[in-house]
Amino acid sequence: MIAYFDCFSGAAGDMILGSIIDAGLPFGKLKRELKKLPLKGYALKKVVEKKRGIGGVDIKVAISSDIHDHCHRSYKDIVRMISSSRLNFRVKKLSLAIFKTLAEAEAKVHGRRVREVHFHEVGAVDSIVDIVGSAIGFDHFNFSAIYASALPMTKGWVVCQHGRIPLPAPATAEILKRIPVYQSPVRGELVTPTGAAILKTVVDKFGFNPIGEIDKIGYGFGDHQYKDLPNCLRLIVGRGEPIVVIEANIDDMNPQLYEYVIERLMNNGALDVTLRDVLMKKRRLGVCLQCLCRERDRKKVIDTIFKETTTIGVRYYPVSREILERKTVKVSTKYGKINVKISLLNGRILNVSPEYEDCKRLARSKGIALKKIYFEAVRYAS
Repeated sequence: MIAYFDCFSGAAGDMILGSIIDAGLPFGKLKRELKKLPLKGYALKKVVEKKRGIGGVDIKVAISSDIHDHCHRSYKDIVRMISSSRLNFRVKKLSLAIFKTLAEAEAKVHGRRVREVHFHEVGAVDSIVDIVGSAIGFDHFNFSAIYASALPMTKGWVVCQHGRIPLPAPATAEILKRIPVYQSPVRGELVTPTGAAILKTVVDKFGFNPIGEIDKIGYGFGDHQYKDLPNCLRLIVGRGEPIVVIEANIDDMNPQLYEYVIERLMNNGALDVTLRDVLMKKRRLGVCLQCLCRERDRKKVIDTIFKETTTIGVRYYPVSREILERKTVKVSTKYGKINVKISLLNGRILNVSPEYEDCKRLARSKGIALKKIYFEAVRYAS
């Protein structure tokens, strides 16, 4: 299952959390998990409403009056709070990574070291709830990949503890480096530092929607109202991850190296690797190295090709594919245990493929023909 954030109206921490809840994160679970943080002085409210005819969730964080008596909460305090909490390891790790993204941007903007960064207390509580809450949601869904659209850049001003600052806020602009953006005519803050930090940390790829089959849609609302667009974020949950083919023609490499190259590619994200003979432009025989991989692994696979082969360029293009449902089972035969790959169509077994290395190991240890062990494994698995 994969996720796509459609940021037609930007992204803020509460909008991300609201969209995750609307897509299926139980609000009760969220509150129970957040109680594992040593954080007091706030109340969380889920408001189900409609804006511009769209139904969704608006998450409200009410801050106690005594919180306003405190000025700042340091980044070190937040790290200590999350690290010492009873949250599970995955939620802690993601929450800390998001806060690090936010703190590094604040440090760069203000010319400080990361450990010297402080957050205004009210904003810190909001950010902690939004960031840790979102991490709880991502852990709940356990997405195999997360994508998002390009983010809007707006003009105007926003008032903060430092006075009036231009939009996008300097910390937001810092976080948006190397993320696809576009100019929006809206005057107002569509993308907040917290929203930008969450997306930059969790998103595998910005700029396109890979969803091929939609399962769920969630809408998270922001507090501001705009004349020309609904202030909400759309989270689409579904299936269908883009696959790419990467190719390189090689005519000057020792063929003994290909076995190791294939091993390295498979260990770095390639789903399949094939070699075929080709006739190169100077009528020299060469090899076309072809890899199949997920879009999110494309750069890693290309980097491996450049590091491990003599090619000086690659080409890649998206492809569609259909695959059978697959599972691996361990069968106990009279010769020993063998892993078997089974492929199915609509629940019906079509192919049974014993693990070659398991069969070979047993054939050698038992002194029995490899094909006999292979057929025995098929019989037990069918």
